[in-house]
Amino acid sequence: MTTPLPSIGTLHLVGVGPGDPELLTLKAVRLLGTTPVVAYPTTGDGAALALEIARQHLNPGATHVGIALPMAVERGPAQAAYDTVAADILTHLRAGRDVAYLCEGDPLFYGSAMYLVARIGPEAPIAVVPGITSLTAAAAAIARPLAARNELLKILPAPLSDDELRPELEAAPAAAIIKVGRHFDRIRALLGETGHAANAVVVEHATSAKQRITRLADFAHDERPYFSTILCYRGAEAWGSPT
Repeated sequence: MTTPLPSIGTLHLVGVGPGDPELLTLKAVRLLGTTPVVAYPTTGDGAALALEIARQHLNPGATHVGIALPMAVERGPAQAAYDTVAADILTHLRAGRDVAYLCEGDPLFYGSAMYLVARIGPEAPIAVVPGITSLTAAAAAIARPLAARNELLKILPAPLSDDELRPELEAAPAAAIIKVGRHFDRIRALLGETGHAANAVVVEHATSAKQRITRLADFAHDERPYFSTILCYRGAEAWGSPT
């Protein structure tokens, strides 16, 4: 009598939110409490923010798969790393074990999870658990809407050039600048040119213990953290004044 092959496992892409462990959804907490394998990205120094956010909700017996992702501008090294990661995850899935891949914020909002969808989707089922984004967390931190009524909201990555960002800002009353980090000084100057600086607020590490909120005009910190968002407004609604 032949032994039946195990059913293939499901890859769960789980959004763990921006930093506060209490901001995971009920569905995320339920899944993480029972999933036998947990994968998550790590930096070159071994830090794993998504793991730290979700740690208290994990199945104590889960197998951990840390994924070292190169923090380089060139795409080649990261793509090679995702090839290796996908192969490791597929080994668990083919053995019938579900895998939860932890994603900071939301899996499909500027997240690395999309690279796993392309590689694993043709071979195994994938389920996505949405998470709270840094964008909405930053708005909550300053108790200010992202946009109002029929206003446009632009979400703009800071690494784009000034020539790319300027026309986008000029066309938008409300904007959120993400991935600020080392681009801060250049972005601050550009927001001054487009009229967004006066009502701009910098939110660092939203909802975490390191959260810091500063009016752009008052920002003089030497640190330029990657985990910061600038919310800015040039519209006519009264809520646009800085915190």
